[in-house]
Amino acid sequence: MNYKIDLQFDHEAEVWIATSEDVYGLVLEDESCDRLLARVKLAVPELLELEQ
Repeated sequence: MNYKIDLQFDHEAEVWIATSEDVYGLVLEDESCDRLLARVKLAVPELLELEQ
């Protein structure tokens, strides 16, 4: 299954932010987009498991 993850850069805070309407509870931020994506890959399965 595919999930839409929204990535935005907050210029004021100088961080990348990941959120998703498909994955309840996903709100992560990091200074590095690559590190943020790695964290998203770990968090999504855990959050989906909690939904069940």
